[in-house]
Amino acid sequence: MRKIRIGIIGSGFMGRTMAETVTRYLIDAELMSIAGGSRAEALAKEYHVDCDPSPSTLFSRPDIDAVFIHSPHSAHAAQVIEAAEQGKHVLVDKPMATSVADCDLMIEASRRNNTRLMVAFGQRFRVCNMVARDIIRDGTIGRIRMISERMLESGSLGALPPWQRRPENLGTLIGHAIHNIDRIRWLTDAEISSVAAHVQRDTLSGNESSAMLLLGLTDGTMATLWESWDIVNPCFPSSGFGSWIAGEKGNLDLDAYGKLRLGKDGVWEVAAEQAPVDWKGKGMLDAVRMESYRLQGEEFLSSIREGRPPAVTGEDGRAAVEVALAAYQSAAEGRTIHLKP
Repeated sequence: MRKIRIGIIGSGFMGRTMAETVTRYLIDAELMSIAGGSRAEALAKEYHVDCDPSPSTLFSRPDIDAVFIHSPHSAHAAQVIEAAEQGKHVLVDKPMATSVADCDLMIEASRRNNTRLMVAFGQRFRVCNMVARDIIRDGTIGRIRMISERMLESGSLGALPPWQRRPENLGTLIGHAIHNIDRIRWLTDAEISSVAAHVQRDTLSGNESSAMLLLGLTDGTMATLWESWDIVNPCFPSSGFGSWIAGEKGNLDLDAYGKLRLGKDGVWEVAAEQAPVDWKGKGMLDAVRMESYRLQGEEFLSSIREGRPPAVTGEDGRAAVEVALAAYQSAAEGRTIHLKP
């Protein structure tokens, strides 16, 4: 079986992550080239692959079957559409785009060219999140009644790469806590139908850096989301990426980078656990961190080989973007935004 030949757009933190994923963890794939970003040439040299002068050049190559796009958010739409027009399958980083209209154009381009389009919601492939979904789906805690999501970091927007602070990339809700929005939809198998939000903005960039959302779901579930990059150091004693899930028969205390605890019949027990990422030793390429990217990559490759939609579709990406943008609209207009089913 011929390996699926991969090109990567982006050479920063996630570009390097994907280069490592393809070369070390995806045995059915071969990394061919990297393009985009100031570090593309050095990264390509490190992984012994080509460095194309532009994304367009990479997309036009006949020896590339699929591309991983990890460029700034505002560049996603044009790059995904161009890649699809060149017949390439695409795994695009979250957020899928910065407007719902662009998401629709991306989905249509993929459909028109019969290519796979997957959105990189890698949290769906972390062990505690996967086990939590299994517990919910098998009825252990009954119908979900309430969810409280959080993504909390210290350091302000100054801790992020400069491109994330540019106005066209909007802020940390759409850039990071969109993972939480997707997790709510994924865990409940329901759509978010109403959004009320308040946001705070970074004083230097003007971009959103903290938000609180109150969400209503189509199945009656109530949810909250608190995300912030403005927590003073030290941040709260957890990974900062957690969820409390209240069901009719039990509860879940979910820490995506720690433990999943199941509370039932008056007792808490550990249902799953992710080992700590060795940031000080192996760093960003630690195997614990890389596991979710391996699983995500394998799902993308399988969808290509089997000619089926991937587990995370363009429609999933669109839905999350719509909610994030509704939160910004709600905060700006001081009202609840109701989304069409």
